[in-house]
Amino acid sequence: MPLIRFSAAREVFDAFPTAYDTIKTEPTEEPPVSFLRSLAKGPTPEEAVNFCAYLLPRREAVWWASQCVRALIPDLSEAEEAPLKAAEEWVAEPEEEKRRDALRMGMEGDRMLPSTWVALAAAWSGGNMVINEQGGTPAPAHLTARAASAALLLAMAQLDPTRRAEYCQSCVERGIRIAED
Repeated sequence: MPLIRFSAAREVFDAFPTAYDTIKTEPTEEPPVSFLRSLAKGPTPEEAVNFCAYLLPRREAVWWASQCVRALIPDLSEAEEAPLKAAEEWVAEPEEEKRRDALRMGMEGDRMLPSTWVALAAAWSGGNMVINEQGGTPAPAHLTARAASAALLLAMAQLDPTRRAEYCQSCVERGIRIAED
């Protein structure tokens, strides 16, 4: 069953006004996947990565980010592997304890590592944004998308800059497959 809950690209921006911060292309009434593919082929394919992060439901956005980071950086260090694994465990079983584990890994991790941002994407999928057991601030709905796209853009920044459009296209197509399965 397809996971895309929007019938037009504009609806994604209506649901997530923060998308305008990272996507400068004006939204249209075309179907989201068509708009996404257009962005990926456009002059700023990074916009497609950002749009895809908003388009996917939170859990799928975390899975997508994890899979893309693994594809972009196949030889992860131990420090990179741990937060990614925490995020993937939350995807497999989206329970509060696993979300908190991802939160801890993300908050304590190196913010220059893409996998730290994947852990934060899982951590900010719901619940409190702080590690303590009491109180806290609920995570705003857009933070999972922001963290997922940050992870991918950080991963791409470590690679050959002349192939950036190719990397974006690959991630976008992976996101579309996740959304349409």
